[in-house]
This record gives sequence, structure tokens and C-alpha cells, in this order.
Amino acid sequence: MSAESEKLAEGTLISHLLELRNRLIRALIAVGIVFLPCAYFANTIFEAVAQPLERFAKQYGIELIATQVTSTFTTPFKLSFFVALFVAIPYVLYQIWAFVAPGLYKHEKRFAVPLVTSSIVLFYIGVTFAYFFVFPVMFEFFAATAPKGVGIKIDIGNYLDFVLTMFLAFGVAFEVPIVVVLLVLTGIVSLEKLNGARGYVLIGIFVIAAILTPPDAVSQCIMAIPMYGLYEGGLIMARVLNGMKRKDDDESGNDDKDPEK
Repeated sequence: MSAESEKLAEGTLISHLLELRNRLIRALIAVGIVFLPCAYFANTIFEAVAQPLERFAKQYGIELIATQVTSTFTTPFKLSFFVALFVAIPYVLYQIWAFVAPGLYKHEKRFAVPLVTSSIVLFYIGVTFAYFFVFPVMFEFFAATAPKGVGIKIDIGNYLDFVLTMFLAFGVAFEVPIVVVLLVLTGIVSLEKLNGARGYVLIGIFVIAAILTPPDAVSQCIMAIPMYGLYEGGLIMARVLNGMKRKDDDESGNDDKDPEK
């Protein structure tokens, strides 16, 4: 490689690194901007997150407690950060997309945009599903099965860790259609094989649900049943997008790079 080519490659690498830095700074600023009001209303936000548990507080004598001196401040503060990240994640992903997009083919952009958008929406739906449908059933089940004479006192730090874990678990679980579509579009697994592997997938989904949820059949089924429904939805989406991809390949020969690149 000549000195001129090395200098050109070095300059290109530096420009990419500078752009990546700028994109990350913008993403962090966005999270910081959202975090400020969240931190101000930290206690209110925590009360909202604790609502599914507080609903059964009087009936079963449940009490949220702080076992550490700093927990009353650090736990709502920690929650504020994750809420800020949750709210700002579309902008964060947009910055990542803006950095990656110039290196993609036109047909790749065509599929990437709806897939990224769908993944964000599905993650939000998963978190919402956990909050409104899973938590009430789960908390009532655990409270009702407590041995007689056992008081239920839950540390707010442990409660927050449990809630965040479940939010993440259900958010990721609802990404099943995106995983199915990507497996088919990238050619890793054929649509025919996925159609024929429903029995194995169902077993795998129940195993995953058993790992991600607390050790009880109710929580496991609450996660596994929607996951399998989403798997079937992913097969439908993959069939449609795979047909569009083949049509694109036939028309363009799969060599139409973005003119801006």
C-alpha cells in the first residue's frame, strides 16, 4: 500500500471515529436531558412502578421497606436513570442508525428501517405487558401462597432490581418476531425449517420462560404463551419480507449501492 493510500485510509478511519464520538455524545446528552425531570420526580416515578405491588398491600399485609440508610435516595435515583434511557432509546438508536446507514445498500436500508422501528415498538409493548398484565398476576400469586403467619416485607432495592429484570426479560422476549425475520432474511435458517420446528421451538420457549421468570408455572406460562404467538407472527412477517427481498434481488441484481456512499 502506498503512502498516499495509507494516509487516505487513516483519514477515513479518523473521520469515522469522530463521527461515532459525536453520535455517542448526542445520545448521552439526550439521555441526560430526559434524566433531569425524571430525577426531580424520582419518588413519584417509583410510586408508579410500585403500584402493581401496592395494589395488594392492604389485603396481604405487604410492606415496602428500606434496609439501607441510602436506599430511600439511591433506589428512586437509579430508577430515574433507567426511565430516562427507556424514553430516550429511540433517539439513541437513531444516532446509531445515522452512523451505520451510509454503509448499507438501498435494499438493506429498506428492510432495516421497519425492523429497527418494529423492534423498538415490540420492546415497549413487552414492558407495558409486564407492568399491566404480568405484575398484578405474579404479585397476587406470590402473596396468596405465603405461609400463614409470614409477613411480606420487601426491600425497595430488591424490588426495583426484580422489576427491571422482568421489564428487560419481557422486552427482549417480545423481540421474537424480529429474530425470526433476521434468521430468514440473512439465510441462516430457511422459512421451511422454522415452520417444521414448531414443536422444538415451543419447548425451547418454555425453557427460556422458566429461566427468565420466577420459579412458578403461572409466570412461566404468562411469558411463554405470548412468545409463541409472536413466533407465529414472526413467521408471517418473514414470509412477506422474504418475498419482497427475492423480488428486489431479481430486479436489481443485488448490486445497487447507495449513490451517497
